[in-house]
Amino acid sequence: MTVDENGNQRATHERLLKAEAGLLRLIRDETLFTYLTFVDITVPTTNNRLEGGVNAQLRGMLRDHRGLSLERRLKAVYWWCYEHSPRPLPVAEILKCMPTDKTIAATYRRIMRNNRPDNILPQWGDAIVWNEFHMSTEFPIYWD
Repeated sequence: MTVDENGNQRATHERLLKAEAGLLRLIRDETLFTYLTFVDITVPTTNNRLEGGVNAQLRGMLRDHRGLSLERRLKAVYWWCYEHSPRPLPVAEILKCMPTDKTIAATYRRIMRNNRPDNILPQWGDAIVWNEFHMSTEFPIYWD
């Protein structure tokens, strides 16, 4: 037990004791190790099928084709997803909805126009001045 600044006694490692009580309650309610009761269920070794299945293959494809422009890389991702979809559309249909280099470039121009860094950076009179919030005194302030 530890005595706090008010003279009250409390547990030394209070948070650790709360965690232990929570774990004991979960074990008592039989909700902590429920996977042990269903032994005959096959569970995949990884719980994230996107990272090992789809995203890793997309990253590998983009790594193999590093010299492509940004527009071509996006189109390569579209085509990869099209080729690996369970029910792909006919090629004529996919070409109608597939973005072109022009539409991708126009989208990027619109995004860059709206999110231009000079819209974010403060202009004269917009920024916080250090001296407005910190007064200089003869006493040193080491925490600032």
